[in-house]
Amino acid sequence: MTHPLRQAFRAQGASCAALGSPFMERLCTLLADRLEPDRPLTKRLFDWPGDMTASGDAVPLRLAGALHALVLRGNTALEAVYPQHNVPDEALWQAIDTALDAAVDFIAPFIERAPQTNEVRRAAVLIATGHWLAERFTLPFVFSELGASAGLNLNWDRFALQAGGTRLGSPSTGVVLSPEWTGALPFAADITVANRAGVDLNPIDLNDADERLRLLAYLWPDQPHRRALTEAAIATNPPRPDRADAVDWLEIRLAPKPGHLHLVWSTVAWQYFPDAAKQRGTRLMEAAGARATPDAPLAWLAYEHDGASPGAGLTLRLWPGDRTIDLGRADFHGRWVEWRAR
Repeated sequence: MTHPLRQAFRAQGASCAALGSPFMERLCTLLADRLEPDRPLTKRLFDWPGDMTASGDAVPLRLAGALHALVLRGNTALEAVYPQHNVPDEALWQAIDTALDAAVDFIAPFIERAPQTNEVRRAAVLIATGHWLAERFTLPFVFSELGASAGLNLNWDRFALQAGGTRLGSPSTGVVLSPEWTGALPFAADITVANRAGVDLNPIDLNDADERLRLLAYLWPDQPHRRALTEAAIATNPPRPDRADAVDWLEIRLAPKPGHLHLVWSTVAWQYFPDAAKQRGTRLMEAAGARATPDAPLAWLAYEHDGASPGAGLTLRLWPGDRTIDLGRADFHGRWVEWRAR
């Protein structure tokens, strides 16, 4: 019977291929085929006590992230076999096998922490939703993001969305998102943000060089455009999210805000909350929605896996009135958006 770790690497490789990373598919396949529990580090991986898969502890991504972090730190042997270089599998494996011994003091603590990303391309949906809302409510926004990671997308109003010949957002930003877009874009509207804040159990401190390295390490090596967008988003100086339980934080954050439109959102984060937290969070949102008024509306955007395919569902609940609006679907990494809102 195939060991669960090898199965996890193969499944992760297939997922990476579907998300446009042939190098990650190749790397994960190589690790699935050649890793052996013959040293303390790899034995730790094979004996991992929890769910090794992407739905659990994402062990393959932890090791892949550690190796990429070594590349970003200037490990010359790995640099020589990573993109943009194209080398035989044997050369790639030899560099990895050497690193597993030579850099064990870096890799071992790195893999003890869960992977964490902040996919900037998902902000294309935030930009479109924001303009759709701003056309209907001429009020300044309050932003609240659940599972905000490094807080990069709290600055979506400082980004731009380019779809065909139409552009929404900042005319001078370095963060220009160009997903494959279907459907009519919302009309451009004035966006004013009175307050922006996010929450995460483990927020990334972008002022800490090691934290910043971890964020960049989980961007796949053959996708330099993602790194460029991430670094441009960092340059917009986003607020650091609060370190807290998201639902406890949300309860305080949902106090009435007269004269403002409160937009609460999550992008591929809510689905990882415990069921009890999701139930409580939904009750809090619905109670706040019941208190909403035309002068203090509440919008809740979910960009989350919903069991359907392709990609993630985009759902907006809007109060007063508790309307649920199907905005469409989007790729988990924001590569494409199917926009349905009118």
